[in-house]
Amino acid sequence: MYKITLSSDEIPKKWYNINADLPVPLPEYKDSEEGGNLANLPKIFSKGVLEQEMSQERWIDIPKEVRDVYKMIGRPSPLFRAKNLEDQLDTPAKIYYKREDYSPTGSHKLNTAIAQAYYAKKDGAERLTTETGAGQWGTALSLACSMLEMECKVYMVKVSFNQKPFRKTIMQLYGGNVIPSPSPDTAYGRKILAEDPDHPGSLGIAISEAVEEALQDDKVYYTLGSVLNHVLLHQTVIGLETKKQLEIADESPDVMIGCVGGGSNFGGAVFPFIKDQIDEKIDCKFIAAEPSSCPTLTQGEYCYDFADSGEMTPRMKMHTLGHSFVPPSVHAGGLRYHGMSPQVALLVKEGLIEGRTVTQDEVFQSGITFAKAEGVVPAPETCHAIKVAIDEAKACKKTGEEKTIVVSFSGHGMLDLQGYDDYLNGKLPKDSK
Repeated sequence: MYKITLSSDEIPKKWYNINADLPVPLPEYKDSEEGGNLANLPKIFSKGVLEQEMSQERWIDIPKEVRDVYKMIGRPSPLFRAKNLEDQLDTPAKIYYKREDYSPTGSHKLNTAIAQAYYAKKDGAERLTTETGAGQWGTALSLACSMLEMECKVYMVKVSFNQKPFRKTIMQLYGGNVIPSPSPDTAYGRKILAEDPDHPGSLGIAISEAVEEALQDDKVYYTLGSVLNHVLLHQTVIGLETKKQLEIADESPDVMIGCVGGGSNFGGAVFPFIKDQIDEKIDCKFIAAEPSSCPTLTQGEYCYDFADSGEMTPRMKMHTLGHSFVPPSVHAGGLRYHGMSPQVALLVKEGLIEGRTVTQDEVFQSGITFAKAEGVVPAPETCHAIKVAIDEAKACKKTGEEKTIVVSFSGHGMLDLQGYDDYLNGKLPKDSK
């Protein structure tokens, strides 16, 4: 069975909230030492997502209006078996990949963009602001706002704005207003530019700019594409669908892998299975793959830190490289974030998730291997997970184990071809493990 599909009637009706099943309570958000940042949350987020952010309920209803849009964008997404890749690796392992690139914007990000736009519209918001790295989140929010007749302003990390010009084009095509960050549009952006006019930008800086704008207008809400509890909650449609599809294939996962920047696609894909692991229904290894140039989980400190560089957000307990950290300008722009989802970070600390790093060379080597075998060009972010899956499959060849490996295929790379071109022509900067 090489392609496993579900009918549109099988879209999950509830999101799964892992807060109800964490092995220890999730540490609460804190104000900064100067105070006041917790008070910003109701000013920048809709009531609906704030309730979900703090909720301890295991199951949260997906509004019918959101499920209807999920159908429009192609949910449920298919699960494929990578049989050609298995054959090329000569491995006894079975490799499955969940195709989130099937969405109109080419990644998993629409799953939460639609939900966040829905709740903001319900509260009377007229415009949404956000940050984006590689552009997949900004693209998803631009389309969601267009569908719900709202304005959208996207602060795009400057290095990605320059590396990926067609991401900007597609956001503009959907009606998004795209600004390279740091920008002259905000006080914080102007401060950064005054210190360094050529600053490449970071997700932490772009978050500060988008939050600053939302704080200045009660008709504007801020939205985030990863990290926060409600974002990972919305993404659990991925894992819930995958569970049904693996049941159809009569498979139980032995290894589940996803890339991590802030943790949204990874958390959404694995959280429903981590509950089964906690309940001792499965015996599975969960691997979060991150760039060696931004090793948040593997080298970051588990402590309280700000989500943004400008210290406008509350502090969260997470693995962090420090909110002033500016990562190298690698092509996997969606993974260039200093922090990590508090939920994912806690599960790493508790030993339920393992972090692994991947170099930029390995990213593109793996993407080309996968494209040649399966015909699909993965996003650089997705290639991190593919590299780890290939390593796990090769290990099975050595041991003879017939493991079932499941990859969250978070997005395609058809708008990331400059990175592939640089790699093929020997122009890609080297990084180290």
